[in-house]
Amino acid sequence: MMEARAISRFVRISSRKANEVAKLINGKPVSEALSILKFLPQRGSRFIEKTVRSAAANAVDIVGKDKLDMDSLYVKDARVTQGATMKRYRARAYGRASMIRKRTSHITIIVAEKK
Repeated sequence: MMEARAISRFVRISSRKANEVAKLINGKPVSEALSILKFLPQRGSRFIEKTVRSAAANAVDIVGKDKLDMDSLYVKDARVTQGATMKRYRARAYGRASMIRKRTSHITIIVAEKK
């Protein structure tokens, strides 16, 4: 059984928002997952779509273009984990400052070949 993966790291979206999109494509064929992601209104769908395309290209690279049928690929695992948080400060009343957290995430997509 052949597997290929792609990881996008430090993507500027919170992992909570991106994980909602990733759950929708788990276990689906790659072609169906890409069509789902193309028409989703969520911002995270374009980051995940890019990573799915990369994982499919990695699978083609591993096996070879002639030997792999793209219709046999499916999304085995789509996972979004929390990355580093950039901390910024905003001026508030009475000379105080409050923290703004700009969250990042790591997107991991594993595609496998169905037998």
